Amino acid sequence: MIEVDHLTKYYGDFPAISNVSFTAAKGEILGFLGPNAAGKTTTMRILTGFMPPTSGTARIAGHDVVTESLEARKRIGYLPETVPLYTDMTVKSYLAFMGTLRGMDSKAIRRRTGDVVQICHLEDYYNSIVGKLSKGFRQRLGIAQAILHEPDVLVLDEPTIGIDPIQVVETRQLIKGLGGEHTVILSTHILPEVSMICQRVIILHEGEVIAVDRPERLAERLEATERILLEVRGPTNQVAKAIRDISGVQDVTYGEEGGKVVYNVTCRRSEDMRAQIARTVVEHGWQLMRLESVTMSLEEIFLRLTAAEGA
Repeated sequence: MIEVDHLTKYYGDFPAISNVSFTAAKGEILGFLGPNAAGKTTTMRILTGFMPPTSGTARIAGHDVVTESLEARKRIGYLPETVPLYTDMTVKSYLAFMGTLRGMDSKAIRRRTGDVVQICHLEDYYNSIVGKLSKGFRQRLGIAQAILHEPDVLVLDEPTIGIDPIQVVETRQLIKGLGGEHTVILSTHILPEVSMICQRVIILHEGEVIAVDRPERLAERLEATERILLEVRGPTNQVAKAIRDISGVQDVTYGEEGGKVVYNVTCRRSEDMRAQIARTVVEHGWQLMRLESVTMSLEEIFLRLTAAEGA
């Protein structure tokens, strides 16, 4: 559905993005992750026809964003970081206006307006003035206008910035629900947002793609070891020594969490040590209350990758 090949954009002599390549399948939610000035917004603007690339190509549903710009843009719904709203309009009149701009006929506008108002939970605000809506409901209205013409692709640039925590959760659920019907590119620098919503993540750093994968697979690629968390009822020093003596265990540390002793066990990733650890605990007559593998968080992955690139 989206094909990007060696996309490069210069501002004067400065390369905002360099040789960016990726694909996104139909119905996929793809996270665009990176710090400020990583090149996320520049890439979004090229994909949506806002500006041309210096070199490289991008295709939306088979249409080149430069040579077939109108056809490509017909298949895109775009929510920029600053939502494009006319604050003196009502929600109803704004959506009708946006439908007209999209070339929709009056019958299609009426049908789709009812649909998107329901999808975005704007029923109670249908006749409200846009300028009186809260930031969260303005974001929802921005998403409503983006999906009004039933696009194949949705491009959402920082959709939860500046809204309260409850509305953040609701907006994330809304975006997640749009996957499947639409291919979604979600640009953000909020790391937990990517983990909660996206099926794959692209990490940009200084205008270049430094990783493309599922978050959990990125962790596997970066970690040569596996971490296991244990909660065991038994004498702390003896428990730690018994686990440390297991072949394949590299290190054991422990500390208190909520009045309980939790052990952090580091093992070789090539071996699954969980069964052997559980057997050791039981054979010593201790109570095994918790045993779980722990992967790197997206924050750790991001910091590890960007630090390696910087070095």
